[in-house]
Amino acid sequence: QVQLQESGGGSAQLGGSLKLSCTASRYTFSRFCMGWFRQAAGKEREAVATVGWDGIITYADSVKGRFTFSQDNAKNTLSLEMTSLKPEDTAMYYCAADSVTRYGSCTYAPLYDYWGQGTQVTVSS
Repeated sequence: QVQLQESGGGSAQLGGSLKLSCTASRYTFSRFCMGWFRQAAGKEREAVATVGWDGIITYADSVKGRFTFSQDNAKNTLSLEMTSLKPEDTAMYYCAADSVTRYGSCTYAPLYDYWGQGTQVTVSS
């Protein structure tokens, strides 16, 4: 059974930084969609940073230039470095992974087969 486990969430001040990590077990990183999503209270889950079969990373416009996605295939981990944090970044952050190769966008949450439990990020002003 595939498991994704996030860590690194917490509280930060406006302009601060946090780094999220996701460790995958019983899952082999390959040409599948993987990435980070977030869901704020009362809002839909949205893609923050995703990577597709071609290795191209797609960032949400709201985080471009502030967040950096990376993956370590040898360690089966995904990371999300978040800087210049804003209160609107407050949300539950989820790591997600797919099980098939898709040649379209990887930003659509229902495509993903595996999800972590989530880690809360709270940014105060």
